[in-house]
Amino acid sequence: MSNFDCDVLVVGLGPVGAALSALLADEGLSVIAIDKDAGVYPLPRAAHFDHEIMRLFQRLGLADQILPHVRVAPAYEFRNAAGQVLMKIDLAGGSPSGWSPSYMMHQPTIEHALRARLAAAPKVELRLGWTFEALDQDEAGVTAVLTDADGASVQVRARHLVACDGARSPVRESLGIGLDSYDFDEPWLVIDVAVKNPAVLPTVNLQICDPARPTTCVLMGPGRHRWEFMLKPGETAEQVMDDAFILNLLAPWNVVDGIDLERRAVYRFHGLVAREWRRGRVLIAGDAAHQTPPFAGQGMCTGLRDAANLAWKLGLIARGEAGEDLLGAYQAEREPAARAVIQLAIGMGRLVCTTDPEAAAARDAGMLAGGGAPAPPPANGPLTAGFILQGSPAAGLYFPQPWADGLRLDDVLGPGPWILSREAVKEATASLDEPRLAPFRLALDRWFNTHQASAVMVRPDRHVFGTGEAGALAAAYRAALRPQPVLAAS
Repeated sequence: MSNFDCDVLVVGLGPVGAALSALLADEGLSVIAIDKDAGVYPLPRAAHFDHEIMRLFQRLGLADQILPHVRVAPAYEFRNAAGQVLMKIDLAGGSPSGWSPSYMMHQPTIEHALRARLAAAPKVELRLGWTFEALDQDEAGVTAVLTDADGASVQVRARHLVACDGARSPVRESLGIGLDSYDFDEPWLVIDVAVKNPAVLPTVNLQICDPARPTTCVLMGPGRHRWEFMLKPGETAEQVMDDAFILNLLAPWNVVDGIDLERRAVYRFHGLVAREWRRGRVLIAGDAAHQTPPFAGQGMCTGLRDAANLAWKLGLIARGEAGEDLLGAYQAEREPAARAVIQLAIGMGRLVCTTDPEAAAARDAGMLAGGGAPAPPPANGPLTAGFILQGSPAAGLYFPQPWADGLRLDDVLGPGPWILSREAVKEATASLDEPRLAPFRLALDRWFNTHQASAVMVRPDRHVFGTGEAGALAAAYRAALRPQPVLAAS
């Protein structure tokens, strides 16, 4: 790799940066990944991920390892101060990926699994305790100035740099990229506890829409629980983080003898989106690109979808199978989804954060009379722009993953891209001579029938490129990439 230290320099090794680094390694790229901290932050932060993210962990070979450390969330209820259910989101049942729709987690456990995955990847070099200082880029690559763990200044030359360095992103700030605000800014106290007696705790996730003190109470990973309390005007962070203040807040829940306080912090819940997600060969992802209130449980999920979207594109470019212009599809594809998630979360947040008693009473009466608010839309809708075959039926949709007798479609077909047709699916399952694979054929035939398609091309991030005739799809995919890629077909 003449004049380059790596293909991609990843700045920030939270869940998004770690997952991106692992996905890039699977694409065959060399990666240097840095983080300002020497180890994983040991306390909980994000609480939730959904079935699409579990499918991503499956792709990384981590799903079965992570499962013992998460809990399936059965329901999400919005209740008023009297305990009446204003809205209930049922989280039980299936999903397009075959995994449960919703999981509650202990973030450090997830991060340790990702770090172990990276440590085993031969083309990933972790540099912990390193910080980003500055960058310069040209047509060929990016030169980053970093400070190493000993305080020395070091330059790293990469073909691309991806900043996954958080809400205050030094990389984004160095580029002068501004943020669009959704004018939602609320201070909340977050309390995490270790559970000694699960019997005293709620078994579903709760939003208590109490104008006197809006409150969140949710499951975390096994043996843990979380409360969030909205601060009142005049309350300070120092005041609300005092033990006596916290125990007073928890007293109505009758749980104090069954828990141990593990963490307390004050956060400002807000909605922000970066105006640019790419500047030349530098890209931003995760909280560096977008920040969402927690009410929809989609903050980390949205960042991990960024990673899944970027990795295969950077892989194609590094292998000479696509040009730099493919990266133009990144923000076009991901920004609308991120904004939709933020709007969804703010809508939920405004429902919860009503502090005027009269307005809250009117809200309650309207929702109770109408049978509750409608369930919110899915967090991740179809792609409407970017690298899809425009005008093709089903283009941009999320492609499902059937399961059959313990086998999962992704594991059978590999990372993709895939071309599947009615005939190819039948031939593939027949050639394996495995009767237990018959449900794959039935499920895929149902999909073809629903979308009136004879063949489908699925991108590596499990979104549909397009439907139509198999040969025409392959030609359209190659033409869109310029130059032509090597296709994996099934």
